[in-house]
Amino acid sequence: MPVDIIIYNNPDCGTSRNTLAMIRNAGIEPHVIDYLKTPPSRSMLMWLIERMGITTRSLLREKGTPFAELGLDNPSLSDGQLVDAMMAHSILINRPIVVSPLGVKLCRPSEDVLDLLPSDQRGAFAKEDGERIVDDRGQRVAS
Repeated sequence: MPVDIIIYNNPDCGTSRNTLAMIRNAGIEPHVIDYLKTPPSRSMLMWLIERMGITTRSLLREKGTPFAELGLDNPSLSDGQLVDAMMAHSILINRPIVVSPLGVKLCRPSEDVLDLLPSDQRGAFAKEDGERIVDDRGQRVAS
């Protein structure tokens, strides 16, 4: 039975690439959305935040973004203002976000995606940096 999984991905991000590879290692070909080219709509972004059960601020990415220049560290900014900033600068949206029938999650670290996959890994998996996540039997390696 096909499984519908969506990943909001940045192909230049190692965490995104590792997450995508683990989805594929489970035999699933997800819908891949390059969120820098096709950002989610405002309502979709707000839905994703709600479904992940996180604060709007916790979805903000600081590294390699205009976070500081825009003064987004100001605690008085409302959720609406933070969403406005993410809509204007999609690079501010942390990634990868994975949507599956089992939930929605910001997959940082990338192995968090394993909690969202309805099927087991088909074999061993190591991250790009060599960290082993899944053994030869397709089982998660204890950290």
